[in-house]
Amino acid sequence: MQRRFIDYLIISLKGIAMGAADAVPGVSGGTIAFISGIYEELISTISNVNLSLFKTLFSKGLKAFWQQANGNFLTALLLGIIVSFVSFMRLAKYLLEYHPILIWSFFFGLIVASIYFVGKQITKWNIAVIISLIIGACIAFYITTLPALANNDNSWFLFLAGAIAICAMILPGISGSFILIILGAYKTLSNALHDFDIKKIAVFSIGALVGLLSFSRILKWLFKHHHNITLALLTGFIFGSLNKVWPWKKTLTWHRNSKGIKTPLLEESISPFSFEGENQITVAIILMILGFLTIFILEKLGSKKQ
Repeated sequence: MQRRFIDYLIISLKGIAMGAADAVPGVSGGTIAFISGIYEELISTISNVNLSLFKTLFSKGLKAFWQQANGNFLTALLLGIIVSFVSFMRLAKYLLEYHPILIWSFFFGLIVASIYFVGKQITKWNIAVIISLIIGACIAFYITTLPALANNDNSWFLFLAGAIAICAMILPGISGSFILIILGAYKTLSNALHDFDIKKIAVFSIGALVGLLSFSRILKWLFKHHHNITLALLTGFIFGSLNKVWPWKKTLTWHRNSKGIKTPLLEESISPFSFEGENQITVAIILMILGFLTIFILEKLGSKKQ
């Protein structure tokens, strides 16, 4: 596939959008990848990382290896994801702490639009497709209601957490960072990154790599042999995740860290009119509309041949 510089620039912009989404626990970068038209290429590229790829490196040289690995695409995308994730994480942390209704409103609108755009790619509806959609929605909704587990820094646990979280991260509708919170690995990983704990970072990274390479092959096979059912399942995941990003919440239980700072542990979605405090409903609706329109822009970019 021949691409120009502007094409790679657009791929990097899509990576920036993916990184921004992944920085928010509850929002999936996989959703952005799907809407922007690069999801199946991304899954196919990851699944092509195998022994034959490295045989190409030694037998045909670096240029052939780079082309087979789709290196330009991966570099452009990862550059956008990394830059965005690192820079947006601080902003996301601030907004989640001081303006949670506003940031959740934007992402709620974004995900509502995502349901439409992913769902419309289903070419044939039947009982199996409808059941897959319902199953996907139920699984995602159930995940959003789970309380977080206690923190665990066991090496095998971190390996499994990395494998599970990366699978969630590439699935539209399921947030990898939210899965880490539920598993009780988010704080452990955050501390490891802060303290440069090489052992814990390495164990988690190896788990993530194993999970990514394994799961991408499964997804590639599903898209090839059960395209509509897979799309329906992913649409269900996105629909079920709406519970997590609903802006108005009531905190049922709290978690207090070692410094005595309280953070919500288990929440339930409530009506904005039952919300204690300022519901900011006018600004929230405006941000929902902006989130909705953002997906239209990404979908328009994704509809162009890259």
